[in-house]
Amino acid sequence: MRGLILVNAYTQSEHELNQPRRIQAELAALGVDAELKRNDGALAYLSDGVRSDAASAYDFCVYLDKDKYTSRMLERSGLRLFNRAEAVEICDDKMLTHLALAGVVPMPKTIPGPLCYTPGAPVSECLLSRVEELLGCPVVVKECYGSLGKGVYLAHDRAQLREIAARVQAKPHLYQQFIAESAGQDLRVLVIGGKAVAAMRRISQGDFRSNAELGGRGEAAALDPVVAALCEKAAARIGLDYCGVDLLLSKDGPLVCEVNSNAFFGTFERVTKINVARRYAEYIVTAMSAQ
Repeated sequence: MRGLILVNAYTQSEHELNQPRRIQAELAALGVDAELKRNDGALAYLSDGVRSDAASAYDFCVYLDKDKYTSRMLERSGLRLFNRAEAVEICDDKMLTHLALAGVVPMPKTIPGPLCYTPGAPVSECLLSRVEELLGCPVVVKECYGSLGKGVYLAHDRAQLREIAARVQAKPHLYQQFIAESAGQDLRVLVIGGKAVAAMRRISQGDFRSNAELGGRGEAAALDPVVAALCEKAAARIGLDYCGVDLLLSKDGPLVCEVNSNAFFGTFERVTKINVARRYAEYIVTAMSAQ
């Protein structure tokens, strides 16, 4: 069995490269050779159909990029991706994530933002009024594409909401209910092969966002059976082999906030003492052996 681990063409930091290297090492420990590559070698292209040498060179691909075109073409050429192309696309777009999970798991109340195609157009006051009516203030505004807490804003009043809306109106975005009791903290649960592995509480003292990249810290947390079931249901609905499910802890119970198909596990491993890379590698080998 031979695998490919594919990362973004422009990945630079050791932090980003740690994850694929850890997975590569754990696969090697299980007797599986996996080559680490950047997505800059035209691994698939169109020429009278989809062409790719990867399908004959590798048995599977651990897909750690978000390029939806390459992933789709690799799958069409016959390569098994972890995670599958459609699942990565759904997770990459926060609004698509909420649409996929609507009626499946509890989530904060969310409104999609209308896209503006007219440069310089004033923000719709009708939209702002409806957002305030349905979601109240403060309210969270999110760009649909983004990670590590980037592109996520908190509007405390109508003036701030208008200013943020003007900034993001030409990008896919959404408006979301602010869960005050969970400000500066959330719960991340890793799910591998349909099973919740463990939970980590993320806490920030100076920001409503709890991302470690923005100064938040992580600590091991007990994995409540109700929370585990919610996360497993979310992962199954989207069709994920591996993911990190982020939950807000509201007074009415846990709410699924985001699902990350390429969730970093460095801090998670450190605080929970769980070898996530080994768990993922074992799942990949088992899944491939069952084919």
